[in-house]
Amino acid sequence: MSMSFERYMLDMVQPMRDDLTRIGIQELRTPEEVEAAIPTAKGTALIVVNSVCGCAAGQCRPGVAEALQNEVTPDHLYTVFAGQDKEATAKAREYFAPYPPSSPSIALMKDGELVHFIERHQIENRSAADIAADLSDAFDRFCK
Repeated sequence: MSMSFERYMLDMVQPMRDDLTRIGIQELRTPEEVEAAIPTAKGTALIVVNSVCGCAAGQCRPGVAEALQNEVTPDHLYTVFAGQDKEATAKAREYFAPYPPSSPSIALMKDGELVHFIERHQIENRSAADIAADLSDAFDRFCK
C-alpha cells in the first residue's frame, strides 16, 4: 500500500476511534497491551470490538456511550479495532470463547471470566437504545 493510502485510512478511521476514547474507553492497539490489560483486570471489564461498519456507527458505539451513563458501570473500559489493529483484536477474541469472531461486538468480563457477550447479529438489527438497555442490565447484574 502507498503511504498516502495508509494515511488516508488512518485519518478516516480516527473519528471512529474517538467515538469511544473520548468517553473514557482505553484503546488496546497491540497484543501485548491486550495481554497486560484483560486477563489481569480485577473486577469488571467492558471490551468493545470496534469496526468501520454502519452498525458500529449507528448502534454499537452510541449504545455503549448511552450504557456508560448507567449508575453502575464496569471498573475497566477497553476497545480493540477489528480490521485496523488485527493482532490486538485476535488476542482479545481469545477471551471471548466460545463465541466466534464478530465485529462489532461487546464483551463484559468479571475477574477475567466472560459473563456477557453481544454479537454482531445482536447489534445490527437493534437500536442503540436497545443495546444500551441490554448493557445497563448486564452492568446492574455483574458490576455491583
